[in-house]
Formats: sequence, C-alpha cells, structure tokens
Amino acid sequence: MTQGESAEKKTKLKIRRARMSDAEKLAELSGQLGYPATAAQIVQRLQRLKPASRHALLVADDPEDGVAAWLHVSVTPLIEVELRAEVNAFVVGEKHRSQGAGARLLEAAEDWARRRGCESVSLRSNVIRERAHKFYERNGYEHYKTQKAFRKAL
Repeated sequence: MTQGESAEKKTKLKIRRARMSDAEKLAELSGQLGYPATAAQIVQRLQRLKPASRHALLVADDPEDGVAAWLHVSVTPLIEVELRAEVNAFVVGEKHRSQGAGARLLEAAEDWARRRGCESVSLRSNVIRERAHKFYERNGYEHYKTQKAFRKAL
C-alpha cells in the first residue's frame, strides 16, 4: 500500500462507540490480541461496563471491512494520583496496522478523557510488544515504570 492509499484509508475510517452488533468482530480482534472470546462473552462484558460515563469502547470502522480496531478506555478515581484515564485494552487488526487506525483511536480516547477532567492517560503493554511500545512513544507516551502483574483466581 502506498502512502497515498494509506492516507485515503485513514480518512475513510469512522471512529465511533462500539455497538452490541459489533460483538463478533470485537471477539475476533480480541483473539488477535491474545485474549480469545466469543461474541456472547463480548456482549456480556459490554453490558458490565457501568456506569457508561466512566467507560468508552471505541472502534475504528472501515467502510469495507467493518471494525478494524477497538480501544477500551475508562476513568477510575484513585487516591494516589490526580484523575486519570486508563486504556484497558487496545487492538488493531493485523490487516489495518500502520495505517492510522490506532493513532485515531488513541486520539479519540485522549479527547474522551479530557472531557471527563482527566489530567493524563495511562496504559500497560506486554513487554513482548515492542512494535506497540514504539507506537506509543511516537504518540507522546513515555515509559515511566516497569512492574510485575499478579492475579488470583476467585
């Protein structure tokens, strides 16, 4: 794809809120991120994102391919820091990488966070996702901490 074709494709993308009817494509992209899910599971998870004012599930909708990418951002007030948003999950479909969908979604998430009074946006990225790390840095994010993640099944 030439640079002109990439710019044309970028302008055709529509950034919008996800709909329940997007569940199949959201599940497919979730699998590409390494988190397999069914459309039914995605619907259940979408229904749990409450209150809606604290969450945004944004998609980059391609007129030819449908949902090309998605990003979940939320605001949770914390005691230790000023109000900030967190990108909880973010995936761009393999076919659409390096074509502007990710940058447009990230910008939309930042705008959403600003409108809610957030002073910053945080995100986490697996240490093996070096290409993603470079993308975040190109978009103004700085690596400020390395930590271990822990989980306990309930």
